[in-house]
Amino acid sequence: MDWNKGKDCCFSRDDNWFRYRAGAIVVEDGCVLMVGNERDNYLYSVGGGVQLGETAQQAVVREVFEETGVHYEVDRLAVVHENFFDSSDGLLSGLCCHEIALYFLMKPRGTKELHSDSWEYGIKEEMHWIPIEDLDKYTAFPSFLQEYLQNPHEELVHIITDERQGAK
Repeated sequence: MDWNKGKDCCFSRDDNWFRYRAGAIVVEDGCVLMVGNERDNYLYSVGGGVQLGETAQQAVVREVFEETGVHYEVDRLAVVHENFFDSSDGLLSGLCCHEIALYFLMKPRGTKELHSDSWEYGIKEEMHWIPIEDLDKYTAFPSFLQEYLQNPHEELVHIITDERQGAK
């Protein structure tokens, strides 16, 4: 896979892959919006790669619209996430991954209505409203999300997650 095909701020070198990502935390009526697809057996947050020349805030607004078909506004930057993981399946199979993600809390709209027609790498994505208290019943990323949402923070939080095999 040519990760630099688009304008996303990512690259691979040897067996390593790096990406700069903007993620959205979208909460409506006690539920958080998550994305799934028919290829992967997990859910993930709305968002994607920041493109060259784009701010993270511009990227998250663009990504949320692309994935949901709805315009959400940014409330505030909530989490800076340094994420390290090994991938054993999917497009990143066999790569040691390093991702820097800025997660933005989006302003609620008062409705869960979406107009999603999202495709990623030729695979249809589906949006899921998951009750926050049930998020632990799913394999969902980022892995810190349920704890973060159950214990809201007013300040910017920096989280480091290391899920590589052999990580301490």
